[in-house]
Order: sequence, then C-alpha cells, then structure tokens
Amino acid sequence: MLADFKSHIENEFPFLKEVELLIACSGGMDSVVLSDLLNKLEYNFALAHCNFTLRGNESDKDEQFVTQFSKNLDVKLHSVRFDTKKEIEERGGSTQMVARDLRYEWFQELLEINTYEYILTAHHADDGLETFIINLSRGTGLDGLTGIPQINGKIVRPLLAFSREDILAYAEANKLSWREDSSNADTKYLRNEIRKEIIPKLKGLNPNFLSNFLSTQTRLKASTGILENTKKELQTKLFVEKGSSIRISIEQLLLLEPLDSYLYLLFQEYGFTAWKDVLDLLQASSGKEVRSNTHRLIKNREDLLLVSILDKIDAEFYISKDKESIKNPLELSIEKVKEITEVNKNTLYADIEKLNYPLMLRKWRKGDYFYPLGMSGKKKLSKYFKDEKVDIVAKDEQWMLCSNEQIVWVLGRRADERFKVTPSTKQIVKITWQS
Repeated sequence: MLADFKSHIENEFPFLKEVELLIACSGGMDSVVLSDLLNKLEYNFALAHCNFTLRGNESDKDEQFVTQFSKNLDVKLHSVRFDTKKEIEERGGSTQMVARDLRYEWFQELLEINTYEYILTAHHADDGLETFIINLSRGTGLDGLTGIPQINGKIVRPLLAFSREDILAYAEANKLSWREDSSNADTKYLRNEIRKEIIPKLKGLNPNFLSNFLSTQTRLKASTGILENTKKELQTKLFVEKGSSIRISIEQLLLLEPLDSYLYLLFQEYGFTAWKDVLDLLQASSGKEVRSNTHRLIKNREDLLLVSILDKIDAEFYISKDKESIKNPLELSIEKVKEITEVNKNTLYADIEKLNYPLMLRKWRKGDYFYPLGMSGKKKLSKYFKDEKVDIVAKDEQWMLCSNEQIVWVLGRRADERFKVTPSTKQIVKITWQS
C-alpha cells in the first residue's frame, strides 16, 4: 500500500509535500495508518487529538495512546479536551454533530494560530460508501451522492481511494497498534448499523461492490461538473442583478424542461428546499414569496426576485439642525445655500423654515402618504410605488426623511410639495444623498 499511496498522494495532492500539515488523529486504525504512511514518506506534519470525554477512562486512554504515538513518530501533538455533554446542552443537536462541530472549529483555530497549511483526515472508501447510503436513505441530489470530497477548503482526505481492508492489511503487515472505539460497535447509530449490517451484505452480493461503487461515484462527479457548468451558463443568462436583488424572468424559466429539475439546479445553492412552493410561486400573485434560511424568492409581476435575508433596520435616526453630515444609516451631506443649482434625484432642496427639527430618517411604513412635488393632492406611498413600478425589494429598502412624522423626501425618488422652495423662501437647506 505504501507504493500505491505514494503514487496517489503525489498525483492528487502534490501541494502537500512542501508545507506543514496537521493530521486529525483519534488513535484509531485509520488515522494511525495515515500518520505512519506520511511519516515513512517524510512529510512535515503534527498531530491533533480531541478528547470528547464521552467514554470516561476509555477516552483518556485514547489520549494517552496518541500522546505516546506522537513521541514515537517524533512529531508535535496538539491535544484538547471538550466537555461535550455540556456543549450538547448549550448548542442542541446530536452527539455526533456537536462533536464534529467542536472538532472542526478547533482545527480551524489551530490553522489560524500556527503555520499549518492543511488538515488531513483519514476518511477512506468505506466511509464514502457509508455516507452515500446515508444520504440516499434520507433523499438527496447529485451532491449528496458524490460522497465525501477529497479536498474541501483546507481539509484534505488522501485515503479516500483506499478501502478499510487495504488499511487493515497495511496496519497488520507493519505491526501497528491502535485504539478501538467501543461506540463504533453500537448499532443505535445509523452509520454503525450501515457499516455492520448493510455493507457486508452488499459486498457479499458482489466482491467487487466497493470498487464498482468508486467507479460509479467517479462518473457521478463528472456529471456534477457538467451540471455545474450548465447552471453557471443559465444563471449568467437568466439572473440579472439589480441593486441588492437578482431579477429572474418567469417567462424564460417556463421555457426550461423539466422545469422542477431546473428550479432545483438554479436555486438549491441558496438554501431552498420547499420545491413545490418554489414551483407554485411562478403562478402566484405578485408579492408572494418563499424563504430559505438565507434568501427570499419573491414573485414580482413577471419576475422572481432573489434577495439575501438581512437584518431589517426599523430604527429611527435623527438629524439635528446643526448637523452638516451623517454617516449612518445613510451618508448625507447637509448645507445651507442661497439658491437651487444642480437638480437630481439624490438632492433635496427644502425651505428650512417649514422643517421641524430634529428631522428623522426611517424606512417606509404601510399607510404612509405624501404630497408628491408638482401635485396638489396627497398620495399613498403604496400607490406611488405601484405607479412607479418599484419592486418589492426596493420598497423594503426605501428610506424616508421626515419632519414631525410628515414625509419631506422619498429618498432618491420624489420630494414633498409641502416643503418646497418658493419665491418667499428666506433660507434653503440642501441635502445630498451619497448613494
């Protein structure tokens, strides 16, 4: 296996040879073999061990084993102890998920404060098969079927091409010692049940099952690459950025067949999972929306609007009479002038004597109305936005400059007639929005 591993790591991960590495070492067979292989090939690495304190004395003995193992290899060891049960109470979630999060958070900290370039884990081909079956049982797309990636950011998994049998044969041939985790035998965990009960039966059906699986997964990954290119081409064609939102023509979406598959391809990366709701949105009335944890997908007339979910600012910001500029929540410059000069949508001229200070900046609210400059009557903002074809996202982001709750300026759009400069105006204030 050493020769095969040497060829594999040099071909797939040539960038590892000249940098410092950190190996996640539990003390189990897989991580011990990975460490031994890299040591024989004279790679520059240290070990990192997590004691999750979940198995009492057994966990402590794992830590002691890894400590001695690092001394035998003459490499540096980083070790940490977690009160995992307390973390589960505070964070919520399963034991396995919390332990995983703790482990990778700590690994990231080690990368930040040391000179290691990559973290190496000892996941192997059988781990990939287990993950495939778990994802398949829960329902997944192609991403879930392509398995554990060899490289994911700073995480590298150089053993994924090797089976558990390959690793065991190497360990026995080289008389290596390792620790057995008793929890790996507990079939109350889904992964253990798959490992102990399901995979042996699959291998029994066909001795080449694992190698055939790896070949199939290689083809799936190639298909994923083709789909990724198709997705990028479609998004370039269909996704039109406008301000803080992305506009997608429903008419163009409806030309795609099969439509539900294309919707999944285009919007899955934005966290959407309610695909029937996304499909129904195409025929919904304007204003309807579907949300993921990170994004909103909004029906707006003939388009869908894709927008990130940001913390909505509902606060009120005040501007005193002596202010010459503000930076938050918007950048405004304020000055007294003698006459109107440049006129544009980002500049307001108002009669200072008609204003009641402090002025207030706030987002628009339902029920708001104003007297649009040049008109004699009042108009609800909702009607104004509709007439101006202002989309839902832009409405949500619209700021108002107010005096005594009366709207002075719909920023960037229209001033109010009641505060305009007239021939009798004695002093003019000019407010410029640096949008």
